[in-house]
Amino acid sequence: MDKVIETEVIHQKRKKTILVTVLAVCMVLIAVWWLRANLGSTVSRTVITTAIVEKGNVENTLSASGEVLPEFEETVTSPINASVQQVLLDAGSTVKPGQSILTLDKSAAQAELEKQKFQLESKRNDIKKLRLQLDKSFFDIKSSNDIKQLRISSLEADVENARRLFKAGGGTREDIEKAEQNLNVARLEKLQLENEIGTKQQTMKVEMREAEIAAAIQENDLKELERRLQRASIVASRNGVVTWVNKNIGSAIREGDALARIADLSSFKIQGSISDSYLDQLHPGIKAIIRINDEKLPGTVVNIQPSVQNSIVYFDVHLDEVDNKMLRPNMKVEVFLVTASSNNVLRVANGPAFRGAADQDIFVVKGNKAERRSVHLGMSNFDFVEIKDKVKPGDVIITTDMSAFKNAQAITITD
Repeated sequence: MDKVIETEVIHQKRKKTILVTVLAVCMVLIAVWWLRANLGSTVSRTVITTAIVEKGNVENTLSASGEVLPEFEETVTSPINASVQQVLLDAGSTVKPGQSILTLDKSAAQAELEKQKFQLESKRNDIKKLRLQLDKSFFDIKSSNDIKQLRISSLEADVENARRLFKAGGGTREDIEKAEQNLNVARLEKLQLENEIGTKQQTMKVEMREAEIAAAIQENDLKELERRLQRASIVASRNGVVTWVNKNIGSAIREGDALARIADLSSFKIQGSISDSYLDQLHPGIKAIIRINDEKLPGTVVNIQPSVQNSIVYFDVHLDEVDNKMLRPNMKVEVFLVTASSNNVLRVANGPAFRGAADQDIFVVKGNKAERRSVHLGMSNFDFVEIKDKVKPGDVIITTDMSAFKNAQAITITD
């Protein structure tokens, strides 16, 4: 009898333990649900930002980076091999046309100029000498030709005399043939000499032309060196500001090396850069918006560089207002390229809540509640996002990042 009672007591204790455990688990689940419902889905109105849905225009833009550059910048290079002698202006100095920036030591170039002058004079003397030699040679040949002509005349007379003597019986036919042979030889020699005169005339012209060309080349080199020496006074060609100058006094400078840069800071352009993955959407003529702090400056893409460097494409933007007071050289700016636009569509101010996906969940505020809605997004830019459905003008949208409430269907907004 005692054993039966003891067994019943054990079963009762076991049931009680199970019941307590189940109740405890239920209490924990209820507490978790209550905390998530009343704490996790509650947000203070002070930590969120909202925007009102309205109708308007939305431009689709690509984000790029840019740098402000002077629209005109001149690089002054050295026209000669020289060295920096004196720096007259530092970077940041304002210059006017004709104002000296720095001076060069031109002694080496001047020595080269004197050397070329002597070489040119030597070539001119060589031309004179060659003309005298050619004239003498031509005169000698012509004199020989005249002598040949006199000898031919004498031989012609000998032939006539031999023929008369033969007719008179005082000579022989052999004397006639010999005289005629001597005459023919003299005539051939004269013809050969005349041909040599013609050849000599052509040769004289060619040799003189070669000498004159060599002298002309030497003279042109001399004039070019004189012009470069005149340009060796490094001066500004227009109004502007010195943005850089070579201040290494005494350093050797080769022809073509940069000495200074002068920029016209009255007008600017933007050099933009963007990933080459957007190259198919980039072309001259598309509109661009430059943002500097809270200001927006409109412009147009005017040039796209053909080369791609490290997967980056560079392009130039011409500003509608090239002399805006906010523009500064080498300033980094945001560039937004307008690739398309939609008119009279539902739009809302852009914010962290919009992450670029075409289908997205948003929260629409109604009183102290915010309801989740799945919407389709259209075009977007740094100002607005187009919402294609499930909202109407006047709806209030939370634009703060709400990823912490991704599982909540509704949120309570507290004051």
